Amino acid sequence: MAPYASDDSTTAGEVDERRSGRRKAARYVVPVTVMGVAAATIGLVPALADSGDPDLPKITAQQLIEKIAKSDVQQLSGTVKISTDLGLPDLGGLESSLMSGAAGRGEGGSSADPTAKLTELASGTHTLRVAADGPDKQKLSLLENAAEYSIVHNGKDVWAYDSKSNEVHHGTASESGKDHRQQPPATPKDFAEEALKAADDTTSVTVDGTAQVAGRDAYKLLIKPKQSGSTVGAITVAVDAKTGTPLKFTLTPASGGSAVVDAGFTQVDFAKPAASTFDFTPPKGAKVTEEEAPEKGSEKGLEKGFGKDLGKDFDKGDAPRHAPKSEEDLGQGLDGMKTIGEGWNAIATFDTGGEGVPSGKAGGDLGGFMDSLGDKVTGKFGSGTVFSTRLVNALITDDGKVYVGLVTKDALVKAADAGK
Repeated sequence: MAPYASDDSTTAGEVDERRSGRRKAARYVVPVTVMGVAAATIGLVPALADSGDPDLPKITAQQLIEKIAKSDVQQLSGTVKISTDLGLPDLGGLESSLMSGAAGRGEGGSSADPTAKLTELASGTHTLRVAADGPDKQKLSLLENAAEYSIVHNGKDVWAYDSKSNEVHHGTASESGKDHRQQPPATPKDFAEEALKAADDTTSVTVDGTAQVAGRDAYKLLIKPKQSGSTVGAITVAVDAKTGTPLKFTLTPASGGSAVVDAGFTQVDFAKPAASTFDFTPPKGAKVTEEEAPEKGSEKGLEKGFGKDLGKDFDKGDAPRHAPKSEEDLGQGLDGMKTIGEGWNAIATFDTGGEGVPSGKAGGDLGGFMDSLGDKVTGKFGSGTVFSTRLVNALITDDGKVYVGLVTKDALVKAADAGK
């Protein structure tokens, strides 16, 4: 039953007021959903499925990391299956409507805008087709029931097309960094890069045997927090033995159960894709939205890379030297955001400059609804509400401060207390 199901005695005004409450709630619920996706890129662990473990030459974790870093695969095509189970609160149907709303219209008012559409990867199981031919030609297609959503990067052009609405979003490569670089991670390589960036001295990195993924022999790289108190259990990345390309990636939380993120190739081919793969012409009658150019410098820091100094003694659990070592490094590029702690127990905090989440009777119907989604907590900092997923916990205090991390609820309260 929906949280605000109406009956025959409900007036039109009351229905409008409740709908308004849902819209207000969206700005709290959707960010928690997106935070879950973002956080899932920080720690990950897979259950590698293919039968039979190949007999491969021994390799150290350091050598395997170097193999990933040196991998120079420029051409590939394949199918990726990605499942995400963040354990979001039961919204009685509101979650799906909010996600549909977020995915329905992007910043430019187009349903094809990738900044909105790809939030659908925050939950459920999806099938993606991917293709690449060098740095200037990539394609990602999200397959849906009787529909398809695609992003095509070809030279200077970046096109996104939603066949369901017959809408097109267009920008240039220099303008559309958010489209093909800041989109939620979708391939095992995307996830692996983010996991390795997060590794530091608080991380154990080892080789955990072999596997076969999409018909290819692979090594398994195991990444685990050394610290207690993190919601992250472990990360396993299946690395193609021949090319060094990550083939499969799965995240399991410290609490156990099914994976939070499980992304892997079900089919992959390292041959050059046909040139026509990257051709795109807006279909007849399609609505085309041109992307506005971003402010100067907005793409700073978007480039990804492992760095060249990969550190030593991975099999002893030490981290790559390029990993962030300080709060300043961790928080670099995040305006107004600070980082408390280090490694897997790091907590990001910022001040919204406003009030906290509507709560209790004072918040009316919306306050009661938000209370049902989160847990009220108190401490030296005062009081606030904790919103939880299987991986991410976020504390929003009543005076508008936010604490987010891959840590327990108690850790967030302790961090908020320490800020007083």
